[in-house]
Amino acid sequence: MSSDQPGINISHSEVTNISAIGFWMLVDDREYFIPFDDYPAFKEASVARIYDVQRLSPDQFYWPQLDIDIELPALQNPRQFPLTFR
Repeated sequence: MSSDQPGINISHSEVTNISAIGFWMLVDDREYFIPFDDYPAFKEASVARIYDVQRLSPDQFYWPQLDIDIELPALQNPRQFPLTFR
């Protein structure tokens, strides 16, 4: 027996709001803030480009128009993933 319809994608993610200092992204049932100070490549991006995010895997997000990817653990624990070397 085979199913003609694919299953429902249970992994939900989307950009929910953009402000002057960053944007919020809903991942499954939790919202994360992505500040432009930490991710400056988003600062000059258009709203349409920020909203165009793909979830490549449960832990990886990709903005194809900006060629930016962020992994979920970096959003969950930003202090464990510093963006600059010291």
